[in-house]
Amino acid sequence: MIDLSDSIVMIVDDTEENVDLLVEALGDDFKLRVAMDGESALKKIVKSPPHLVLLDIMMPGMDGYEVCERLKKDPATQNIPIVFLTALGDEANEAKGLNLGAIDYIAKPFSTDLVKSRVVNHLLLKHHQDNLEKLVKKRTNQLVKMQEVIFKAMGTLAEYRDPETGGHIKRTQNYVRVLGEKLSDHPKYKDFFKSKNIDLLYLSAPLHDIGKVGVPDNILLKPGKLTDEEFVEMKKHTTYGYEAILAAETELDEESSAFLKFAKEIAHTHQEKWDGSGYPNGLKEDEIPISGRLMAVADVYDALISKRVYKPPFPHEKAVSIIQEGRGTHFDPDMVDAFLELEDNFRQIALEFADFDEEKQNLEKD
Repeated sequence: MIDLSDSIVMIVDDTEENVDLLVEALGDDFKLRVAMDGESALKKIVKSPPHLVLLDIMMPGMDGYEVCERLKKDPATQNIPIVFLTALGDEANEAKGLNLGAIDYIAKPFSTDLVKSRVVNHLLLKHHQDNLEKLVKKRTNQLVKMQEVIFKAMGTLAEYRDPETGGHIKRTQNYVRVLGEKLSDHPKYKDFFKSKNIDLLYLSAPLHDIGKVGVPDNILLKPGKLTDEEFVEMKKHTTYGYEAILAAETELDEESSAFLKFAKEIAHTHQEKWDGSGYPNGLKEDEIPISGRLMAVADVYDALISKRVYKPPFPHEKAVSIIQEGRGTHFDPDMVDAFLELEDNFRQIALEFADFDEEKQNLEKD
């Protein structure tokens, strides 16, 4: 049996006789608070929300309807159950009270046993609803964490093919987040870069090169320039990544697979270019998904400042210059503009997650 003895019930009624009846009926089982008018009731409820409110309608000044309406409009109090106790017993008044958000309507004169039974039932229901919300929130957090772990594991799998890029995942994730947050104020992108999408982009970023697991080692790890034939094979990593995520997506229902949408876009389109000269499909400008355009800036910057088997790390200023030169050809101009405002942030992220002392020295000396 659930213990309701710590439940707080607020009685709001301007008639002392009614208050006395309710206190006598409920006082031994619940913690009671009393207000004799609407204004003082609102102040007390907002300051310290009770678990349930017994609310009279006809009161001087602010009536019960207005009290209920205000409580339901305030996010801090909108989930408190409200039971109307009133002499207005016709159907129209009852419908009005329920339409305002009250969960019950008891006509005066009332039976104290009936009121007590209703209070117990509504408090039990509220208890179960609160526990259900907690369970749903906990389960949601578990799913989000599971998605993050899966994404990181899959991304790390790709990075293990090239042992020199261990920090690449963390760096590109953080580049994507700060760039997305910056663009959330941009008139063109503010509807896209909402906090939920930014979180999903952050989680998806590690999968941008997942398709590299399908590229042969002699090409992926080649220390010199790739031949034309080898580059054709290297470019296939975008398609491999897209197809791998698509295969996973088809095994899930639409709601469950929603978190894979950005991962699929990023893997497939992060090598497309603004002028249409990229791969695999030669998309240009707004044909390229926003997620792919965002990832392109983050990925190229990191490739430039990082040590690879085929090149030393470039200084930060040189990397910034190359990104700037690619404005309107390789990259979305708006994203380059945002990047230029954030270049110090990018440098700090690169320093924090640098793989080699040589990379840190290059970043620190600019």
